[in-house]
Amino acid sequence: MTEQVQYTEDSIKTLDWQEHIRKRPGMYIGKLGDGSQSDDGIYVLLKEVIDNSIDEFMMGNGRKIEVKVSDEQVSIRDYGRGIPLGKVVDVTSKMNTGAKYDSKAFKKSVGLNGVGIKAVNALSSQFLLKAFRDGEVKEVEFSKGIITREEKVKPSDEGNGTYVAFKPDETIFRNYHYIKDYVASMMKNYTFLNAGLTIEFNGERFLSRNGLLDLLNENMDSDPIYPVIHLKGEDIEIALTHGNQYGEDYYSFVNGQHTTQGGTHLMAFREAIVKTLRDFYKKDFDSSDIRASIIAAISIKVEEPVFESQTKTKLGSKDIGPDGPTVRNFVANFVQKELDNFLHKNSEIAEAMLRRIQESERERKAISGIKQLAKQRAKKVNLHNRKLRDCRMHYNSNDDRKDDSCLFITEGDSASGSITKSRDVNTQAVFSLRGKPLNSFGLTKKIVYENEEFNLLQAALNIEEGLDDLRYNKVIIATDADVDGMHIRLLLLTFFLQFFPELIRKGHVYILQTPLFRVRNKKETHYCYSDEERLAAIKKCGANAEITRFKGLGEISPDEFKGFIGEDIRLEPVTLHKGDAIKQILEYYMGKNTPERQEFIIENLRVEVEEEL
Repeated sequence: MTEQVQYTEDSIKTLDWQEHIRKRPGMYIGKLGDGSQSDDGIYVLLKEVIDNSIDEFMMGNGRKIEVKVSDEQVSIRDYGRGIPLGKVVDVTSKMNTGAKYDSKAFKKSVGLNGVGIKAVNALSSQFLLKAFRDGEVKEVEFSKGIITREEKVKPSDEGNGTYVAFKPDETIFRNYHYIKDYVASMMKNYTFLNAGLTIEFNGERFLSRNGLLDLLNENMDSDPIYPVIHLKGEDIEIALTHGNQYGEDYYSFVNGQHTTQGGTHLMAFREAIVKTLRDFYKKDFDSSDIRASIIAAISIKVEEPVFESQTKTKLGSKDIGPDGPTVRNFVANFVQKELDNFLHKNSEIAEAMLRRIQESERERKAISGIKQLAKQRAKKVNLHNRKLRDCRMHYNSNDDRKDDSCLFITEGDSASGSITKSRDVNTQAVFSLRGKPLNSFGLTKKIVYENEEFNLLQAALNIEEGLDDLRYNKVIIATDADVDGMHIRLLLLTFFLQFFPELIRKGHVYILQTPLFRVRNKKETHYCYSDEERLAAIKKCGANAEITRFKGLGEISPDEFKGFIGEDIRLEPVTLHKGDAIKQILEYYMGKNTPERQEFIIENLRVEVEEEL
C-alpha cells in the first residue's frame, strides 16, 4: 500500500528571493551549461549586466563601456548616470525593483521585469557593485545574494556610472569557463546596434559607424554577389545581400537584444523579402530560391517587448506598441516600400540579385528528382536499420530539456555501441558512420542526395530546408584520437562548411573531448585529456601507477564512458572568425595536393627532425 503524503501547513514553504533564484535558475536565465555554448547561463549573466549599461547609452548617457573577462571573473564599468546611491542595495537584492517600470524613462528598453541583475547577484559566489554619482560612491558586496559588506557613501573623484564585478557560482555552473570568441561576438553586436558606442573588451576596442552594414561585413567570409543593401527607418533597420554559400543566414535584434531564435519580426522579414521580390520581378519565384544564400539582418524597436523566455532570445510581441501597427505589418510595409524603391534606383544590384535567384532555381530543379528518391531511401533506412539511434527529446520540441538534445556522430559499431549503452536516451542520439565519409570539397549539393551517408545524416538532422526544424541542438563529432579519427573529423567539418555553414555559425557543432589516458592505483583513478594531466596524475598516484592509453572510443567501457558524456562532458565548440575564408581554408586542407600544403608538411617535418636531433 502506497504511503499517503500529508499536506499540511508545514508543506507550505516561502523562499527568500535569492533562494528561489538559486533553486530554480532556469526560470531566470534559461539553461545553465558550462560556457561551451554561446547561450549558456554564464553569458546570460554577463548580458544582463551589460543590458543595463546599454539602456543608459540609449537614453543618451555614457558613450563607453569597459568589459573585462577572464575564465571565471567578469567586470563591467559604464559611464551612465549611475544608480541612485540610496537605492543600490534595493536594485541588486529586491525583486521587481528598478527604473524600467517608468516607461517614460526607458521607453524601448531591453529588460522590463526588474529581475536581471538580481539573478546575477544570486547566482554569483562574489558580486560587487559600485555606483558613482555626482562626486560620491556607494559600494556593496554580496555572496550568493547575501550582503557580505556594505560601505557608507563616500566622496569619489571618478566619473558617474556603475561598476559591477562578479564570479559565477561554481556549484551551479559546473566546470565553467568563458570563451572569449563568444564574448567578443556579443560585444560587437552591441556596437553594431548602437552607433557611436565604444566597448573596450579585454583591451580591444569595438566601435561601429554603419550599424547592420558593419555587422554583415564582419560576418561574411567572402565578397557578396552584390553590395550590401542597407536601409534605415524610424525604429527599424535592415541589411541584406546574397553570397555563394548554401543556406540562409540571418541576424535579428529587438531593442538591441540579439534574438538568436528569431520570432515575429524575423518571420515577417523573411515573408516580406519574398513578397517584395516576387512583385518587383513580376514572377512567382519559389521562396526557397529567393532566400537561398541570403545573408541578412534586421533590427527593430518595440515598446515593452514580450519575449518567449527570460533570456529574450525569441520575440513574441505581436504589436510594435499600444498604438502602433502589428510587428508583421510594420516590417512588411517598410521592406516592401524601401527595398522596392532601392531596386528601382539600383538596376545593377537588381540584375545581380535576379541572376542569383535564377541560379538557385536551376540548381533546385536539377536535383529535384534525386531529392525525392533520396528522401524515400532515408525514410526506409531510418525505419529499418540501426544507423540512427534516436533520443526522445528534440530541439524543435516545446520541452524544457530541448536545449540538451544532441546527436553524437561516431565512426564504426564499437564506438557507437559504447556511447549507445552509456547515453541518456531522453536527450542523446547516436549516428553511426560507415567508414570514412566522402571528401565533399568542390562538389555541388547534388552529392548530398546521391551519397547515402550524407543523405542519411542530413535526414537525421532534419536540415534540408534550413535550421528551423533542426532536431538536435548540439551536433557532436565523436571520433577516435588518432590520425584516422582526425581525418574523419575534417571530412565531416568539410561537409558542414560546404553545405550547411549556418550550422557552425549558429554554434551547433562541437568536438567531443575524450580522455587520452587513464592513470590509477588501488585507491584512485584519474582520466587525463593531455600529457600535462597525465604527468600530474602519475605524481598523485605514485610510482606504482597503472597507465592506460586510450586510442579508440570503442576501447572505453560503457560504464566509464558514461562519465565522459554526462554532466562533466567536455566539448570544444567549432567556431568561425572574421577572416576565416571558408573556400580558401577548405582548398588548403581538403583540395588536391596543393603546393602550399606540401611545403607546409615538408617544413614542419624538417623542424621536428631538427628538434629531435
